[in-house]
Amino acid sequence: DKVLQELIEPYELRAAKLREFLEDIKPSLRYDIVPLADPYGPSITDPDLQCLVVSEETRRGGEAVNKKRLENGLPELSLYEICLVKDPDHSQNEEEKISSSSLRQRLLGTLLRPPRQDPALPLRPYVIGLTGGTGSGKTSIAKLLGHLGAFLIDADALGHAAYLPGGPAYEQVVAVFGAEIVNEDGTINRKVLGAKVFGNQDRLKSLTDIVWPEMARMVKEQIREADAQGKAVCVLDAAVLLE
Repeated sequence: DKVLQELIEPYELRAAKLREFLEDIKPSLRYDIVPLADPYGPSITDPDLQCLVVSEETRRGGEAVNKKRLENGLPELSLYEICLVKDPDHSQNEEEKISSSSLRQRLLGTLLRPPRQDPALPLRPYVIGLTGGTGSGKTSIAKLLGHLGAFLIDADALGHAAYLPGGPAYEQVVAVFGAEIVNEDGTINRKVLGAKVFGNQDRLKSLTDIVWPEMARMVKEQIREADAQGKAVCVLDAAVLLE
């Protein structure tokens, strides 16, 4: 339940930074940094431990450690409680204490690394892929970016256009899946087509092999249109972008 857990640095990097910090503080001490596979780690099994440093937030955790030690036949640890340092510059949505959660929130909207320069790609417009499952908030984020001036490309809308009579995928889809998928008005009945590919990976691949390349061409046309309009940024909203 950590805030923005996707931005938490890998354990190995955090452990290395911790060791560097501790050795800067007092290089004469020996530090054992132990990965925690459970909430207690070695604190409830190591007979040589004497003291546990806790914060005002984690004191109850220290008391739980001592309870477990007593159950394991070990002496209680001395609990040394430290006060938390307040963050005078925290915003309304951040914690009052100095917190890694607040730092991660401040990373939003910043570049974690410079954009990769690829000579095969034009510098403008800069294309951002926006993906995620149903209910993940793609549409809301796309609208926000659109209000900021981005050129929006809706892959779902392009997919629908590809299936329309006269669309780039229409004739090939009908040829492969049969006239029974066509409505009286000539449009493709997506429910009937969906029933043909549902649960059948080979048939689904046959469909995506027809439609996705056409959608990719349509996306590139949209990017060229964005460039013609002088847009600096394109946002491609696509549920199956990675696939």
